Amino acid sequence: MPMTGETDLSPARLRHARFAIAAVFCAHGAVTGSFATRIPWIQDHAQLSAGTLGLALAFPALGAALAMPLAGRINHRFGARAALRALLALWTLSLVLPSLAPNLPALCGALFVYGATSGMSDVAMNALGVETENRLGRSVMSSLHGMWSVGALLGSAAGTVAAHAGADARLHHLVAALALTAAGLVAVQGVLDLRSDQEAPAPPHFALPPKSALLIGAIGFCAVFAEGASLDWSAVYLRDVLDTAAGPAAASTTAFALTMAVARLAGDRVVDRFGAVRTVRAGGAVATAGGLVVVSVREPAAAMAGFGMIGLGIAVVVPLAFAAAARSGPAPAQAIAGVATITYTSGLIAPSAIGAVADATSLVVSFGLVTLLAFALVVGAAVLRQKPAAPGACAPDRDERAGIRP
Repeated sequence: MPMTGETDLSPARLRHARFAIAAVFCAHGAVTGSFATRIPWIQDHAQLSAGTLGLALAFPALGAALAMPLAGRINHRFGARAALRALLALWTLSLVLPSLAPNLPALCGALFVYGATSGMSDVAMNALGVETENRLGRSVMSSLHGMWSVGALLGSAAGTVAAHAGADARLHHLVAALALTAAGLVAVQGVLDLRSDQEAPAPPHFALPPKSALLIGAIGFCAVFAEGASLDWSAVYLRDVLDTAAGPAAASTTAFALTMAVARLAGDRVVDRFGAVRTVRAGGAVATAGGLVVVSVREPAAAMAGFGMIGLGIAVVVPLAFAAAARSGPAPAQAIAGVATITYTSGLIAPSAIGAVADATSLVVSFGLVTLLAFALVVGAAVLRQKPAAPGACAPDRDERAGIRP
């Protein structure tokens, strides 16, 4: 849908807007990193088993699924900057809710709100990131993905310090939420102030992917499932399976976020040199090896390295999946929207699925499943092979680097 509203599109203004939206991505990622490192504390505080924790972690998926369609309509009515300002603030402030929950029902409610605000703000910032990219005339979405990972790294690093110091997660998350809200509000002031044509119809509630994009969505599903599982369960895995102390266990999340950030920031050059298929195939092999390390070793340091290898291997898969979707058929926008739904949902259901499998068997078996999904990237990478651009799609060399974080 065409967007207008900002008249100053000088190179200096566009550069400033790019840095501003990058800061928004960073703040969004920091919330996720801050939450993930304190999941063991939240689990103990609410007195939950692995299975009941997995049930609670399904509620962000439910909240996001119900709330995500509202983001496009909010953007349409209030404009991109105003919508992002409100939705990002709701997301950063929602960080305080899970650690306040004393039991399973309260935690489920808190995580429902957490997921709803996450999904809506994610849609809003990615939509504005795409608009910024279009006006710059070159790809920036890959670097925005990298900045989200940098934020997750910073948030998880702070969480590691807090966990090592034995800090109460309620205080930790209150301080983090206030700081990130303030930083986010400052960053949003610099993004492009764009508005949809008010005479155009409001965005649809849901876009099913065309058949041509289903296999591409499946590849994205595998990568994002591995990401969500590792981000939310790596600290619990080290604590419960390998009997690791709280501080080093939380550091596993930091290691994972670090490799994701480095790989995403450097990913464009690798793809330009080796192509999408070989890059994803090699990444899948690295992630598979990392999963095998996680499930087979009993040394915390080696397991942390395994989680890092998973992050390194899957980092660039999602941007390439979106690029391939845009070339997969005559309706690139519908294909991208459909793949976004598949991949984003995968990241939200992964934590609860890991918990369910762990409750029925063990966390080792759960990460055996993650390893199998990583290997599926090796087998299925060919579906990302470059094809002629669909009518109306961006040029392939630019699409090859474009994407949206699920």
